[in-house]
Amino acid sequence: MRTLFLLLVLVVPTAVFAAHTGVPQARTSPEWSDIALFAMTCIGVFVVRRALRARFAKRRKD
Repeated sequence: MRTLFLLLVLVVPTAVFAAHTGVPQARTSPEWSDIALFAMTCIGVFVVRRALRARFAKRRKD
């Protein structure tokens, strides 16, 4: 019960202050968060492919 109270105390104000104003704006270019998400996805794909290549290369040697 105490944890739920602390969670509500921490999350509710964050949600209130993080809300947008409701006024739409034209997007002219990608946001920085979009670029960062794309970069992290590329890094993740690279790491996973490298790990899978190493795993299957090790299996072929045996």
